[in-house]
Amino acid sequence: MRGWWQDLTDLVLPADCAGCGAPCTALCPRCRATLHGSAARRVRPVPEPAGLPVVHAVAPYAAEVRALLLAHKERGALTLTGALGTALAGAVRASLGADGGAGAHAGADRGAHAGAGSAGWPGRGPVLLVPVPSARWAVRARGHDPVRRMALAAAGELRRTGTAARVAAVLRQRRPVADQAGLDARRRLENLAGALEVSPGGGRLLGAGPVVLVDDLMTTGASLAEAARALREAGRSRPEGRTAVYEAATREGREERRIGAPPGRRESVHSAPENAVPNALRRILHAAVIAAPHDSFEMNRN
Repeated sequence: MRGWWQDLTDLVLPADCAGCGAPCTALCPRCRATLHGSAARRVRPVPEPAGLPVVHAVAPYAAEVRALLLAHKERGALTLTGALGTALAGAVRASLGADGGAGAHAGADRGAHAGAGSAGWPGRGPVLLVPVPSARWAVRARGHDPVRRMALAAAGELRRTGTAARVAAVLRQRRPVADQAGLDARRRLENLAGALEVSPGGGRLLGAGPVVLVDDLMTTGASLAEAARALREAGRSRPEGRTAVYEAATREGREERRIGAPPGRRESVHSAPENAVPNALRRILHAAVIAAPHDSFEMNRN
């Protein structure tokens, strides 16, 4: 209900820019340019947690970008979802391009951003965006799941510009975790260690294409490292050298979309455990976020 009410309010009442406060616009041209005006770059926290995949971010977490993310996440400024999703899509493209466009496949007539396979991913499936899950209490308190919402918008933007993409919300928390605010890097790692898992049957969704973990923000990298560990751990249940094509489905918003074999068809080279993840996942796991600390951008280091 909160989401629908916020959407209606945003349409009826004038709003100020959530980034800088400019009047009568939810997102002013200057703040939009801050999100979309620069190419995404690789980011690395210091210290870098073990198991962190290659991460790309669009902008430093400061000033207007920080205000925009907080407005969307904590104050339900849902009119920002499209702009934030577009920014996240740029980080996803950069993460795939770091390995030569791994898996960014679409038809030859679908636009300049599409690729046709690569050394990083031998298949031709869609890019799978896996949101880092929020704590259940946080989703209840906010009235929405901001990262999943942005992931769906990013997938839509990728498809619009020629890259086949789907959201696979397969990660979930298997134990409660403390609020990360105020914890240093070491305590964040301890707080999240072993906290995530792939949901039952979720591994089947990951056999269709390259996987990109997505989040709104990276600070210490603890959340992304734990999410990557959960995916890789699920992958260890699959014997080396075996491949399969799965029939799978994922719900995006209110619509069921097929991301595996066509309806009524199932191809399998070998049977696999219910939650198996292809071992190729270890080579094609990337991460993309909208923002990261200024000093984590590689170009800003001495």
